[in-house]
Amino acid sequence: MNKRLKTIPKFKNEDEEREFWATHDSTEYVNWNKANLQTTISPNLHRSVKTISLRLTESMLDNLRVMANERDVPYQSLIKMILQERIKRELYS
Repeated sequence: MNKRLKTIPKFKNEDEEREFWATHDSTEYVNWNKANLQTTISPNLHRSVKTISLRLTESMLDNLRVMANERDVPYQSLIKMILQERIKRELYS
């Protein structure tokens, strides 16, 4: 017997979505037996970020800024890209 699933509402922000799921049963909205986790993750949900302090030599920061300028991206974004590439290489190679 197929149970008719309810439509997941659109959320304005992560707090609204968190409040909704805290008070609703997900099995009324998702058939977890057939769910593909890649498709059930909200595409508008932003990952939580943690601010850190990182000390770099001036020359290293200058080099990063030059590299970022060549790629037309902010240098902090370039740092995250470099770290992500290295993490993937270390963990999955």
